[in-house]
Amino acid sequence: MTGVELPLFPLAAVLFPGGTLDLRIFEPRYLDLVRDCARQDRAFGVCLILAGTEAGAGAVPAAIGTLARIVDFHTLPDGLLGIRVRGGGRFHIGATRVRDNGLVLGDARLWPDEPTLPVPPEYGLLATLLERLLERIGGEMARVARRCYDDASWVGFRLAEQLPFTPGEQQQLLQLTDPLERLAWLTRELPRFQDG
Repeated sequence: MTGVELPLFPLAAVLFPGGTLDLRIFEPRYLDLVRDCARQDRAFGVCLILAGTEAGAGAVPAAIGTLARIVDFHTLPDGLLGIRVRGGGRFHIGATRVRDNGLVLGDARLWPDEPTLPVPPEYGLLATLLERLLERIGGEMARVARRCYDDASWVGFRLAEQLPFTPGEQQQLLQLTDPLERLAWLTRELPRFQDG
């Protein structure tokens, strides 16, 4: 696990590896973060907020988060900056410090990528469910290569972000390091979302 200093963007949402998030940027500390990351072509860290709020005083971020790389900029209808980020690898934050502008920096240990494992037959229903769900939603994810549905990590992360789990449950799924354990967790919880 490699160490790196990361600017952190605590959110009331979880970003998963390979997923995307649209963010509305208006606080000076985050405008600075976006400017610096865009200029240096570097990622920042997205962490779930454990205490506090997204705007204003510093929030307490979860220790495990996801690298975020900016993939698009746009102006929102209200004139503010909008960005789209894509999730990369995961990391664990050790010590944190706060800059004068309120931006939190963390000493991060980068986690290795999960092994690429095929979706076992007993979890095949999850891949089928995900494919139907993404077809219904449309957009970029609906056009992914067929081989993605054979990747246990990809299927697990996409279901974790698409099903209506609480942010705390999504954080649990992010923190699991075994893609098959994540699929087992999803299988156990799936009955909650079936029509009664």
